[in-house]
Amino acid sequence: MNDSSFQTVPYKGERDSHAASLQEKTGEGLKERTAKGLLWGGFSNGVQQLLSLLFGIVLARLLSVEDYGMIGLLTIFSLIANSLQESGFTAALTNKKDLQARDYNAVFWFNILFSFALYAILFFSAPLIAGFYGVPELVSLSRYVFLGFFISSFGIVPNAFLFRNLMVKQKTLCSMVALVVSGCTGVTLAYLGFAYWGLATQTLAFISVQTAGYWYFSRWRPSLRIDFSPLVDMFGFSFRLLVTNVFNHVNNNLLSLVLGKFYSKHEVGLYNQAGKWSGMPQLSIIGMINGVAQPVLSSVTDEKERQLRIFRKMLRFASFLSFPVLFGLALIAAELIELTVGSKWLPCVPFLQLMCVSGAFVPLSGLYQQLVISKGKSDVFMWNIMASGLVLLGGVLLVRSWGMEAIVRTYVAVNVCWFPIWHHFAWKGGGFGIWRALSDVLPFALAAVLVMACTYSITFSIDHVFLRLAAKIVVAMLLYVCVMWMARVDELSEVLKYIRKKKNS
Repeated sequence: MNDSSFQTVPYKGERDSHAASLQEKTGEGLKERTAKGLLWGGFSNGVQQLLSLLFGIVLARLLSVEDYGMIGLLTIFSLIANSLQESGFTAALTNKKDLQARDYNAVFWFNILFSFALYAILFFSAPLIAGFYGVPELVSLSRYVFLGFFISSFGIVPNAFLFRNLMVKQKTLCSMVALVVSGCTGVTLAYLGFAYWGLATQTLAFISVQTAGYWYFSRWRPSLRIDFSPLVDMFGFSFRLLVTNVFNHVNNNLLSLVLGKFYSKHEVGLYNQAGKWSGMPQLSIIGMINGVAQPVLSSVTDEKERQLRIFRKMLRFASFLSFPVLFGLALIAAELIELTVGSKWLPCVPFLQLMCVSGAFVPLSGLYQQLVISKGKSDVFMWNIMASGLVLLGGVLLVRSWGMEAIVRTYVAVNVCWFPIWHHFAWKGGGFGIWRALSDVLPFALAAVLVMACTYSITFSIDHVFLRLAAKIVVAMLLYVCVMWMARVDELSEVLKYIRKKKNS
């Protein structure tokens, strides 16, 4: 059997049509494509987070705080391994102008071989990880959990193909099917008494089904003609992203590592539950925007004024969603936790509320990161992430003796304060000053704070927890929409206009 039987590339010659499909679309064409991507990204991430919420509620009631703590201890290792196996090649494939099938093929086989070697290393390192935390059960659990990143290595290139070609709808279907299958698997195993093994199996099921979906929708197929030479051109860009992603995961999960070393599994479980709840809306907004930001911004790199206009619209849209959603979550945190996962999780509420403050800025910083990558400045991206990680590590170690709340406050402060630093490096010499950026962002933040304060005052006297939760949600939504309407905010009118247009069509 010859090599050609393993490769079907339905675009002309062997070249990807991404550059032409985006660069040929001007004006309304690119705007419509971006709007569709945002619509499907918003729908996808909204449904995904809703499904995650429903399954998470059931699992949190079936499992103990310590069960979540066991998985939380391993999170940072899995994420770093995932970054190493991906090696920044997804962004490199997305940004490469003259992409050929052999570029995909080289990345695919590199991911497979490297992931296998990395899993072998982690397999034999499992006793060291268990010894670091002083939890012997982690030996077998870590070897099982780490299978996930090896399985996901088969889906990295198909995912890059879908991402590069803005096939957001197809990625949505993959993720939703994977969530349903994995959620049912995790709930069933938890009900049968498998404890943290159920959570681990849920993760593996999600990765497996999602990877299979990427293969189904991707038109690219690998060839047995293995040639790693295309990696040379991508290595400089991808290596910096690799280092960046590793540090990014360390930054995001540093608290789990520190808490796991100096505190109990119970406290790690509380922090992870708070992170899970605050992360749901963040992931929804980030997924909606990042699904189109990098490809669209990359397509107009040579048109500086147009890129600035597109970026500012995305920045305002992210602010329009992020601040009311995250500040609103902080407002209803106590009632939401009590009614959904139970009173045993109420100690995580203060951490959740603090993390919502920094969480509101995460999608905005993420948009700046996508802009930096789209400009090919992976070195700027890398050094920024490394610097923020070192500052965060120093701050956390400095205050760890003061308790968990001091650690979380430090984490929040560093993440919020790094937003203007991202702006500086993303638009250095680009004619877009920090005050102009703040004029796009702060009105939404101040409106959200005002709305939440008014909502709290209005609903404070309601005694019944369910009625108080419902009242807070309804009042906050109505007040925020009214404020946006009276201020004649373009983002609200454009969302309503787009919905009406799709409904009529």
